Amino acid sequence: MKFIHLTDTHLVAPGEALHGLDPHANLLACVAAIRARHADAAFCVLTGDLVDNGDPRAYRGASQALAAMPMPVHVIPGNHDDRTALLEAFPHTRLDEHGFVQQVIGHGEALFVLLDTLEPQQGSAGAYCERRANWLAARLAEAGDAPVYLFMHHPPFPIGIPAMDRIALLDARHFERAIRGARNVRHIFFGHVHRPVSGHWQGISFSTLYGTNHQVLLDLHEPRYIAFTAEPPSYGVVLLDGDRLVVHNEPFLADIRDIRTTAPRA
Repeated sequence: MKFIHLTDTHLVAPGEALHGLDPHANLLACVAAIRARHADAAFCVLTGDLVDNGDPRAYRGASQALAAMPMPVHVIPGNHDDRTALLEAFPHTRLDEHGFVQQVIGHGEALFVLLDTLEPQQGSAGAYCERRANWLAARLAEAGDAPVYLFMHHPPFPIGIPAMDRIALLDARHFERAIRGARNVRHIFFGHVHRPVSGHWQGISFSTLYGTNHQVLLDLHEPRYIAFTAEPPSYGVVLLDGDRLVVHNEPFLADIRDIRTTAPRA
């Protein structure tokens, strides 16, 4: 199967700019590229920061743009989102029993679990409280031997960019407790970082990618300031076949009109 990973669209009101770029136009270009090249994907998950400042006009723009996607689109909040406004714009989004944007999507033998790390009192950082973690632990127990793939906005561990690590999931102990011993968690997809990053953490593979508007400078030294760049935005194309998981990053603004083909050499 194939699915799409999007993150950090950071929409403002249509026609407005953010960091010298047009996030609404970029999202429309991203949707057009996915429609042209990956319309056969089973679903899409957008891992937070749909908008930049909670503007209802931005949420309406996001809803309208994503309505053109040829597959179901599932959203979770990031630190720039407003949970109430997000739910108004995406009324079919499911909640857990405590009102957090958490749900399980089943497809074939696999389960895709969407998590809510938004905590407005934390500022830009994320949180995963005991109630959310108990919900996750119960879902992992119910999954049994089925492979589980997690989606969240904030990374639950440092990634080595000090300014971003200050605003990651600050207290990950409840999250770690929920997944401890759960041998069915195969991969964690997250956003927030605005960079392509992958690796292993506690024996679980993970990945994230560029946002669809602005990016974060790869600065492994500065702890105080986050520098934004105009590196090419991308979306993720995930291929899943049994135990094989492959994540491709597709830079959707790249010019691929002049394609040269050649036969592979033996």
